[in-house]
Amino acid sequence: MAEQYFSADPSSADTRSTIHTVIRGIPTDMAVSNGVFSAHRLDPGTAVLLKDAPGAAADINEGRKVLNCLDLGCGWGPIAVALAREYPEASVWATDINERAVSLTRYNAQQNRLANIKTGTPESLVTEYGDEWVRTGFDMIWSNPPIRIGKEALHELLMMYLPRLNTNGYAYLVVQKNLGADSLIPWLDISLNVGPGDKTALSSGRVGYTVRKYSSSKGYRVIEVHRLPASGESA
Repeated sequence: MAEQYFSADPSSADTRSTIHTVIRGIPTDMAVSNGVFSAHRLDPGTAVLLKDAPGAAADINEGRKVLNCLDLGCGWGPIAVALAREYPEASVWATDINERAVSLTRYNAQQNRLANIKTGTPESLVTEYGDEWVRTGFDMIWSNPPIRIGKEALHELLMMYLPRLNTNGYAYLVVQKNLGADSLIPWLDISLNVGPGDKTALSSGRVGYTVRKYSSSKGYRVIEVHRLPASGESA
């Protein structure tokens, strides 16, 4: 059986090569290797996310400031690179359980001269950045989440990071339709607004997020999560 891309420390040889791809309309050279997600090409789902996710122009129109971004499950870093270019004044945190993926993202950030990308596993980010990482809230999250880790682990991962959205922050997740995208939307709505396992109606007044299908393309859904301002709080 092929080694899973979500192995923390891949046992296969780290044999690197360079691919020539296009990220948000910009031709880009990126180092890739085996033992990571989509090891030899830009993943089709990631391509859909990069094509469809709104960027800085929409934030300017809304008067939003984006100071911290998160690429959750960064792989070899195409989403982190896109975020770093889209938001050059922001810190872009790129994290993955796979240490080889983190190394590739760090290398690709350096090669593309993107100094605003901070990379690490969740554990190494704590070691390197301490409270800065632990306490950071995110204005923008883009992710092609690791669906194949299993539903329970996926749900745990999403509920670890989506509640770290700042007020008026947005997350955009790309999920393949036949791998549960449409059922993930109501689950996120309930879990973020009411609580995991609580099936009561969302009329409790605790609604703090909207969750919706933002776009659909090539068998993938892009899901938007928006953390709403609290009552009486400005955006």
